[in-house]
Amino acid sequence: MIASSAKPQAAYRLAPSPTGSQHIGNARTYLISWLAARSCRSRVVLRIEDIDSPRIKAGATEQTLDDLRWLGLDWDIGPIIQTQRLGLYRAALSRLQEQEFVYPCTCTRNDIDAAASAPHADHEGPVYPGTCAGRKVNDAVHIANRPFCWRFRVTDSPSFHDGFRGLEHIDLQQHGGDFVVWKSSSTPAYQLAVVVDDAEQQITEVIRGDDLIPSTPRQLLLYQALQVEPPRFTHVPLVVGPDGRRLAKRHGDTRLSALRSAGVTPEALLGLLAWSCGWLREISPVKLPELISCFRLDSIPPQPFIMTTTLLKQIGYRGC
Repeated sequence: MIASSAKPQAAYRLAPSPTGSQHIGNARTYLISWLAARSCRSRVVLRIEDIDSPRIKAGATEQTLDDLRWLGLDWDIGPIIQTQRLGLYRAALSRLQEQEFVYPCTCTRNDIDAAASAPHADHEGPVYPGTCAGRKVNDAVHIANRPFCWRFRVTDSPSFHDGFRGLEHIDLQQHGGDFVVWKSSSTPAYQLAVVVDDAEQQITEVIRGDDLIPSTPRQLLLYQALQVEPPRFTHVPLVVGPDGRRLAKRHGDTRLSALRSAGVTPEALLGLLAWSCGWLREISPVKLPELISCFRLDSIPPQPFIMTTTLLKQIGYRGC
């Protein structure tokens, strides 16, 4: 992990995961982050987060790059590929092990589910009951014949100031508890990989969807343990369907590749997204450079943006 005593130039990142096609919801978040960077002449880093190997789709990385280029989004550094950086993640795990911040855990998902005593959100999973928390790092040698992961010991739930939402606090003991930083498949978990990457790439500003708010205090704990200065976090509302749920296949085909194939222009989609963020008074085609001077984070409505077939038809898309 790279640490520098000099104050780094402001840097934002685009961090798509090639687990499938990029859709309109992804595009809105990327656009907000890109405009935030370009409006203050900051660097943009492109990172492909492809460590979730069972879910990675063949050809998805190339399609993602095509989608970003179609929108007009460029970057100064990258694409940086996570699966080419495993040595950095292992080094970070070793640092956590040296200070007993982590412990080996042999619990299966079924074990944790059985121990859960309260309802839990599907995306968060049950609260880890601490079954293996009494173990030390050296205990890993005694369970080497069994699959195990490495969990981070949660002893605090740091608050943070969100660039869009203000002060945020989540009690991690009530939202997952001790969390996995290294999977039993011998690959890094998302929380560790993203912290290592943002630190090494000197990312100073993170703009992402507000579904990732619960990840932020976990990542702050990792920054503290690794003695690295964290970036500033900003979480923006998601794009949802008419049912209020996160945009997905059940709401029709909103893939960027599908829009392209249907003849929708990037200017038309940008106009819709800019209108949804309060930067345009009406939905009309707009070129990306024109939005740089329009960008204001505080113009974005605080509620999720509801994508409807009517709105998509306004930009010439009939495939939803």
